Amino acid sequence: MTTCNDKQADALLQGLAEQYSPSTRERPAVEYLVDRMEALGFHATIDGAGNAVGELGDGARTILLLGHIDTVPGFIEVRREGSLLYGRGAVDAKGPLATFVAAAARAGANGDKRIVVVGAVEEEAATSKGARFLLDKLTPDAVIIGEPSQWDCVTTGYKGRLLAQYTLAREIGHTARPDASACEEAFAFWRAATEHAAAHNAAHPRMFEQLAPSLRAMHSADDGFVQTATLTLGFRLPPDIDIDDLQTTLRTLAGDADIVFSGREVAYHAAKNTPLARAFVKAIDAEGGRIQFKVKSGTSDMNVVGPVWNCPILAYGPGDSALDHTPHEHIDLHEYHKGIAVLARVLRDIGH
Repeated sequence: MTTCNDKQADALLQGLAEQYSPSTRERPAVEYLVDRMEALGFHATIDGAGNAVGELGDGARTILLLGHIDTVPGFIEVRREGSLLYGRGAVDAKGPLATFVAAAARAGANGDKRIVVVGAVEEEAATSKGARFLLDKLTPDAVIIGEPSQWDCVTTGYKGRLLAQYTLAREIGHTARPDASACEEAFAFWRAATEHAAAHNAAHPRMFEQLAPSLRAMHSADDGFVQTATLTLGFRLPPDIDIDDLQTTLRTLAGDADIVFSGREVAYHAAKNTPLARAFVKAIDAEGGRIQFKVKSGTSDMNVVGPVWNCPILAYGPGDSALDHTPHEHIDLHEYHKGIAVLARVLRDIGH
Protein backbone atom coordinates (compact mmCIF):
# COMPACT_ATOMS: atom_id res chain seq x y z
CA MET A 1 0.00 0.00 0.00
CA THR A 2 1.39 3.40 -1.01
CA THR A 3 0.72 6.40 1.20
CA CYS A 4 0.58 10.03 0.02
CA ASN A 5 2.71 12.73 1.64
CA ASP A 6 2.12 16.47 1.27
CA LYS A 7 4.48 16.80 -1.70
CA GLN A 8 2.76 13.96 -3.54
CA ALA A 9 -0.64 15.44 -2.65
CA ASP A 10 0.40 18.81 -4.08
CA ALA A 11 1.57 17.18 -7.30
CA LEU A 12 -1.70 15.24 -7.53
CA LEU A 13 -3.81 18.39 -7.22
CA GLN A 14 -1.66 20.47 -9.56
CA GLY A 15 -1.68 17.73 -12.20
CA LEU A 16 -5.44 17.38 -11.89
CA ALA A 17 -5.96 21.13 -12.20
CA GLU A 18 -3.78 21.15 -15.34
CA GLN A 19 -6.30 18.84 -17.01
CA TYR A 20 -8.88 21.40 -18.17
CA SER A 21 -12.20 19.58 -17.81
CA PRO A 22 -15.39 21.59 -18.30
CA SER A 23 -18.56 19.50 -18.19
CA THR A 24 -18.81 16.87 -20.97
CA ARG A 25 -15.05 17.24 -21.67
CA GLU A 26 -13.70 15.42 -18.61
CA ARG A 27 -12.02 12.40 -20.21
CA PRO A 28 -8.34 13.55 -20.03
CA ALA A 29 -8.77 14.48 -16.35
CA VAL A 30 -10.52 11.17 -15.65
CA GLU A 31 -7.69 9.22 -17.28
CA TYR A 32 -5.12 11.23 -15.31
CA LEU A 33 -6.90 10.57 -12.00
CA VAL A 34 -7.30 6.85 -12.68
CA ASP A 35 -3.58 6.62 -13.42
CA ARG A 36 -2.66 8.47 -10.22
CA MET A 37 -5.01 6.38 -8.08
CA GLU A 38 -3.48 3.20 -9.51
CA ALA A 39 -0.04 4.50 -8.56
CA LEU A 40 -1.29 5.08 -5.00
CA GLY A 41 -2.52 1.51 -4.62
CA PHE A 42 -6.17 1.86 -5.59
CA HIS A 43 -7.97 -0.49 -7.94
CA ALA A 44 -9.00 2.22 -10.39
CA THR A 45 -11.28 2.14 -13.44
CA ILE A 46 -13.50 4.31 -15.63
CA ASP A 47 -17.15 3.33 -15.26
CA GLY A 48 -20.00 3.40 -17.77
CA ALA A 49 -20.79 7.08 -17.17
CA GLY A 50 -17.15 8.12 -17.61
CA ASN A 51 -16.50 8.58 -13.89
CA ALA A 52 -13.06 7.94 -12.39
CA VAL A 53 -13.53 5.26 -9.70
CA GLY A 54 -10.89 4.10 -7.21
CA GLU A 55 -11.38 1.42 -4.55
CA LEU A 56 -9.41 0.38 -1.47
CA GLY A 57 -10.28 -2.71 0.56
CA ASP A 58 -13.10 -5.21 0.26
CA GLY A 59 -14.88 -4.95 3.61
CA ALA A 60 -18.62 -5.24 4.10
CA ARG A 61 -19.12 -1.52 4.83
CA THR A 62 -18.79 0.92 1.92
CA ILE A 63 -17.62 4.49 2.54
CA LEU A 64 -18.18 6.54 -0.62
CA LEU A 65 -16.20 9.71 -1.26
CA LEU A 66 -18.15 11.32 -4.12
CA GLY A 67 -16.39 14.27 -5.72
CA HIS A 68 -16.78 15.77 -9.16
CA ILE A 69 -14.06 16.13 -11.74
CA ASP A 70 -15.79 18.55 -14.12
CA THR A 71 -15.63 22.33 -13.81
CA VAL A 72 -17.47 25.32 -15.18
CA PRO A 73 -15.96 26.73 -18.40
CA GLY A 74 -13.22 29.32 -18.26
CA PHE A 75 -9.55 28.41 -18.47
CA ILE A 76 -7.31 29.70 -15.67
CA GLU A 77 -3.57 29.20 -16.02
CA VAL A 78 -2.36 26.78 -13.36
CA ARG A 79 0.34 28.50 -11.30
CA ARG A 80 1.79 28.65 -7.80
CA GLU A 81 2.12 31.89 -5.86
CA GLY A 82 3.64 30.99 -2.52
CA SER A 83 1.21 28.55 -0.89
CA LEU A 84 -1.61 29.43 -3.29
CA LEU A 85 -2.42 27.21 -6.25
CA TYR A 86 -4.44 28.90 -8.99
CA GLY A 87 -6.45 27.05 -11.62
CA ARG A 88 -9.97 26.25 -12.73
CA GLY A 89 -11.32 23.67 -10.30
CA ALA A 90 -8.67 24.29 -7.63
CA VAL A 91 -11.57 24.96 -5.25
CA ASP A 92 -14.65 23.64 -7.08
CA ALA A 93 -14.04 20.82 -6.83
CA LYS A 94 -10.69 19.29 -7.74
CA GLY A 95 -9.29 20.43 -4.40
CA PRO A 96 -11.82 18.34 -2.46
CA LEU A 97 -11.46 15.46 -4.94
CA ALA A 98 -7.67 15.38 -4.56
CA THR A 99 -8.21 15.57 -0.80
CA PHE A 100 -10.34 12.41 -1.05
CA VAL A 101 -7.65 10.49 -2.93
CA ALA A 102 -4.77 11.60 -0.71
CA ALA A 103 -6.68 11.02 2.55
CA ALA A 104 -7.90 7.58 1.48
CA ALA A 105 -4.36 6.58 0.51
CA ARG A 106 -3.11 7.69 3.94
CA ALA A 107 -5.88 6.04 5.91
CA GLY A 108 -5.94 2.78 3.99
CA ALA A 109 -8.82 0.33 4.14
CA ASN A 110 -8.41 -0.56 7.79
CA GLY A 111 -11.30 -2.22 9.53
CA ASP A 112 -14.29 -3.87 7.92
CA LYS A 113 -14.73 -1.34 5.16
CA ARG A 114 -14.26 -0.54 1.51
CA ILE A 115 -13.38 3.02 0.51
CA VAL A 116 -14.66 4.11 -2.90
CA VAL A 117 -13.49 7.44 -4.38
CA VAL A 118 -15.40 8.75 -7.39
CA GLY A 119 -14.54 11.70 -9.61
CA ALA A 120 -18.00 12.18 -11.12
CA VAL A 121 -18.76 13.82 -14.45
CA GLU A 122 -21.26 16.54 -15.35
CA GLU A 123 -22.03 17.82 -11.86
CA GLU A 124 -21.72 21.39 -13.13
CA ALA A 125 -23.92 20.71 -16.17
CA ALA A 126 -27.14 20.40 -14.12
CA THR A 127 -27.43 16.79 -15.32
CA SER A 128 -25.37 15.11 -12.57
CA LYS A 129 -24.77 12.29 -15.05
CA GLY A 130 -22.01 10.71 -12.99
CA ALA A 131 -23.90 10.70 -9.69
CA ARG A 132 -27.14 9.43 -11.24
CA PHE A 133 -25.25 6.53 -12.82
CA LEU A 134 -24.22 5.36 -9.35
CA LEU A 135 -27.68 5.37 -7.78
CA ASP A 136 -28.46 1.72 -8.51
CA LYS A 137 -24.82 0.57 -8.54
CA LEU A 138 -23.90 1.27 -4.91
CA THR A 139 -25.53 1.02 -1.50
CA PRO A 140 -23.05 2.95 0.65
CA ASP A 141 -23.10 3.01 4.43
CA ALA A 142 -21.83 6.60 4.52
CA VAL A 143 -21.21 9.27 1.87
CA ILE A 144 -18.97 12.32 1.82
CA ILE A 145 -19.61 14.75 -1.04
CA GLY A 146 -16.57 16.64 -2.30
CA GLU A 147 -17.36 20.36 -2.15
CA PRO A 148 -15.41 23.25 -0.61
CA SER A 149 -16.44 24.19 2.91
CA GLN A 150 -13.02 25.12 4.40
CA TRP A 151 -11.06 22.57 6.39
CA ASP A 152 -12.88 23.09 9.70
CA CYS A 153 -16.44 23.13 8.33
CA VAL A 154 -18.86 20.56 6.94
CA THR A 155 -22.00 21.14 4.89
CA THR A 156 -25.21 19.33 5.76
CA GLY A 157 -27.68 20.94 3.40
CA TYR A 158 -28.11 22.36 -0.10
CA LYS A 159 -30.98 24.30 -1.58
CA GLY A 160 -32.85 22.92 -4.57
CA ARG A 161 -32.86 24.29 -8.10
CA LEU A 162 -35.17 25.02 -11.01
CA LEU A 163 -34.07 26.44 -14.36
CA ALA A 164 -36.48 28.17 -16.73
CA GLN A 165 -36.15 29.28 -20.36
CA TYR A 166 -38.66 32.02 -21.23
CA THR A 167 -39.29 32.91 -24.90
CA LEU A 168 -41.76 35.50 -26.19
CA ALA A 169 -42.38 36.54 -29.81
CA ARG A 170 -44.32 39.70 -30.75
CA GLU A 171 -45.03 41.39 -34.08
CA ILE A 172 -43.00 44.55 -34.38
CA GLY A 173 -44.92 47.82 -34.18
CA HIS A 174 -43.80 51.42 -34.43
CA THR A 175 -41.94 52.47 -31.30
CA ALA A 176 -44.26 55.49 -30.96
CA ARG A 177 -47.19 53.15 -30.31
CA PRO A 178 -48.13 52.34 -26.68
CA ASP A 179 -48.00 48.55 -27.20
CA ALA A 180 -45.32 46.79 -25.12
CA SER A 181 -42.49 45.20 -27.03
CA ALA A 182 -41.38 41.61 -26.49
CA CYS A 183 -38.43 42.95 -24.49
CA GLU A 184 -40.68 45.05 -22.26
CA GLU A 185 -43.02 42.12 -21.63
CA ALA A 186 -40.06 39.88 -20.82
CA PHE A 187 -38.79 42.46 -18.34
CA ALA A 188 -42.25 42.65 -16.77
CA PHE A 189 -42.24 38.86 -16.36
CA TRP A 190 -38.86 38.97 -14.63
CA ARG A 191 -40.08 41.70 -12.30
CA ALA A 192 -43.21 39.68 -11.47
CA ALA A 193 -41.08 36.60 -10.74
CA THR A 194 -38.88 38.55 -8.32
CA GLU A 195 -41.96 40.03 -6.63
CA HIS A 196 -43.35 36.52 -6.16
CA ALA A 197 -40.07 35.47 -4.53
CA ALA A 198 -40.05 38.56 -2.30
CA ALA A 199 -43.58 37.77 -1.09
CA HIS A 200 -42.47 34.26 -0.13
CA ASN A 201 -39.30 35.49 1.55
CA ALA A 202 -41.08 38.07 3.70
CA ALA A 203 -42.00 35.28 6.10
CA HIS A 204 -38.66 33.46 5.82
CA PRO A 205 -35.67 35.50 7.06
CA ARG A 206 -33.10 32.66 6.86
CA MET A 207 -31.17 32.23 3.59
CA PHE A 208 -31.83 28.50 3.45
CA GLU A 209 -35.59 29.10 3.64
CA GLN A 210 -35.72 31.72 0.88
CA LEU A 211 -36.66 31.46 -2.79
CA ALA A 212 -33.81 33.07 -4.73
CA PRO A 213 -34.33 33.96 -8.43
CA SER A 214 -31.48 34.90 -10.74
CA LEU A 215 -31.44 36.23 -14.30
CA ARG A 216 -28.69 34.18 -15.95
CA ALA A 217 -28.94 35.32 -19.56
CA MET A 218 -31.10 37.51 -21.83
CA HIS A 219 -31.27 37.93 -25.58
CA SER A 220 -33.44 39.68 -28.14
CA ALA A 221 -33.58 39.56 -31.91
CA ASP A 222 -35.87 40.56 -34.73
CA ASP A 223 -36.23 39.81 -38.43
CA GLY A 224 -37.97 43.05 -39.32
CA PHE A 225 -41.41 41.60 -38.61
CA VAL A 226 -41.21 39.72 -35.28
CA GLN A 227 -39.20 40.51 -32.18
CA THR A 228 -38.20 37.63 -29.91
CA ALA A 229 -37.07 38.03 -26.30
CA THR A 230 -35.45 35.16 -24.39
CA LEU A 231 -34.59 34.97 -20.70
CA THR A 232 -32.74 32.21 -18.89
CA LEU A 233 -33.71 32.12 -15.22
CA GLY A 234 -32.51 30.14 -12.24
CA PHE A 235 -34.33 29.62 -8.95
CA ARG A 236 -32.65 28.38 -5.78
CA LEU A 237 -35.30 26.54 -3.83
CA PRO A 238 -35.88 26.23 -0.08
CA PRO A 239 -36.94 22.91 1.47
CA ASP A 240 -40.61 23.86 1.90
CA ILE A 241 -41.27 24.96 -1.69
CA ASP A 242 -43.73 23.00 -3.84
CA ILE A 243 -41.91 22.93 -7.17
CA ASP A 244 -45.05 22.02 -9.15
CA ASP A 245 -46.83 25.03 -7.65
CA LEU A 246 -43.87 27.27 -8.49
CA GLN A 247 -43.90 26.09 -12.11
CA THR A 248 -47.66 26.74 -12.32
CA THR A 249 -47.17 30.27 -10.94
CA LEU A 250 -44.40 31.03 -13.40
CA ARG A 251 -46.49 29.76 -16.32
CA THR A 252 -49.31 32.05 -15.22
CA LEU A 253 -46.96 35.02 -14.94
CA ALA A 254 -45.52 34.22 -18.38
CA GLY A 255 -48.90 34.59 -20.08
CA ASP A 256 -48.71 33.43 -23.70
CA ALA A 257 -44.90 33.22 -23.69
CA ASP A 258 -43.28 29.82 -23.95
CA ILE A 259 -41.55 28.66 -20.77
CA VAL A 260 -39.55 25.43 -20.48
CA PHE A 261 -38.25 24.05 -17.17
CA SER A 262 -35.16 21.93 -16.52
CA GLY A 263 -32.52 21.17 -13.89
CA ARG A 264 -35.10 20.38 -11.23
CA GLU A 265 -33.58 19.38 -7.88
CA VAL A 266 -35.26 19.22 -4.48
CA ALA A 267 -33.48 20.80 -1.49
CA TYR A 268 -31.81 18.35 0.87
CA HIS A 269 -30.84 18.71 4.53
CA ALA A 270 -28.96 15.84 6.19
CA ALA A 271 -28.96 14.91 9.86
CA LYS A 272 -26.07 16.10 12.04
CA ASN A 273 -26.43 13.46 14.75
CA THR A 274 -24.72 10.62 12.89
CA PRO A 275 -21.49 8.62 13.38
CA LEU A 276 -20.10 10.34 10.29
CA ALA A 277 -20.72 13.85 11.62
CA ARG A 278 -19.32 12.88 15.02
CA ALA A 279 -16.17 11.55 13.34
CA PHE A 280 -15.66 14.96 11.73
CA VAL A 281 -16.19 16.76 15.04
CA LYS A 282 -13.50 14.59 16.60
CA ALA A 283 -11.07 14.88 13.65
CA ILE A 284 -11.33 18.66 13.30
CA ASP A 285 -10.84 19.05 17.05
CA ALA A 286 -7.72 16.83 16.86
CA GLU A 287 -6.32 19.10 14.13
CA GLY A 288 -6.83 22.20 16.28
CA GLY A 289 -10.14 23.45 14.93
CA ARG A 290 -13.71 23.80 16.09
CA ILE A 291 -16.26 22.40 13.66
CA GLN A 292 -18.90 24.57 11.99
CA PHE A 293 -21.95 23.08 10.29
CA LYS A 294 -23.13 24.94 7.20
CA VAL A 295 -25.98 24.93 4.74
CA LYS A 296 -25.42 26.26 1.22
CA SER A 297 -27.49 28.29 -1.21
CA GLY A 298 -26.32 26.21 -4.19
CA THR A 299 -26.86 22.58 -5.11
CA SER A 300 -24.55 19.58 -5.23
CA ASP A 301 -24.68 15.86 -5.91
CA MET A 302 -25.98 15.53 -2.34
CA ASN A 303 -29.36 16.61 -3.71
CA VAL A 304 -29.25 13.66 -6.14
CA VAL A 305 -27.97 10.82 -3.97
CA GLY A 306 -29.08 11.80 -0.46
CA PRO A 307 -32.80 11.03 -0.83
CA VAL A 308 -32.07 7.71 -2.60
CA TRP A 309 -29.35 6.20 -0.42
CA ASN A 310 -30.76 7.55 2.87
CA CYS A 311 -27.52 7.00 4.78
CA PRO A 312 -25.28 9.35 6.81
CA ILE A 313 -24.08 12.02 4.39
CA LEU A 314 -22.38 15.40 4.43
CA ALA A 315 -20.13 17.49 2.20
CA TYR A 316 -16.52 18.30 2.97
CA GLY A 317 -13.49 19.79 1.30
CA PRO A 318 -10.89 22.52 1.73
CA GLY A 319 -11.20 25.79 -0.12
CA ASP A 320 -13.18 29.03 0.00
CA SER A 321 -16.48 28.52 -1.81
CA ALA A 322 -16.68 32.29 -2.45
CA LEU A 323 -14.06 31.63 -5.14
CA ASP A 324 -16.20 29.02 -6.94
CA HIS A 325 -16.62 29.79 -10.66
CA THR A 326 -14.67 33.06 -10.41
CA PRO A 327 -11.68 34.18 -12.52
CA HIS A 328 -9.60 34.20 -9.32
CA GLU A 329 -10.13 30.58 -8.26
CA HIS A 330 -7.31 29.32 -6.03
CA ILE A 331 -6.69 27.20 -2.97
CA ASP A 332 -4.23 27.62 -0.13
CA LEU A 333 -2.16 24.44 0.01
CA HIS A 334 -1.78 24.75 3.79
CA GLU A 335 -5.55 24.43 4.10
CA TYR A 336 -5.53 21.58 1.58
CA HIS A 337 -3.04 19.70 3.79
CA LYS A 338 -5.28 20.32 6.83
CA GLY A 339 -8.25 18.92 4.93
CA ILE A 340 -6.32 15.78 4.04
CA ALA A 341 -5.28 15.28 7.67
CA VAL A 342 -8.86 15.72 8.90
CA LEU A 343 -10.34 13.33 6.36
CA ALA A 344 -7.66 10.69 6.96
CA ARG A 345 -8.62 10.74 10.65
CA VAL A 346 -12.29 10.43 9.77
CA LEU A 347 -11.67 7.44 7.51
CA ARG A 348 -9.64 5.67 10.18
CA ASP A 349 -12.29 6.39 12.83
CA ILE A 350 -15.33 5.22 10.90
CA GLY A 351 -13.50 2.09 9.79
CA HIS A 352 -13.83 0.53 13.24
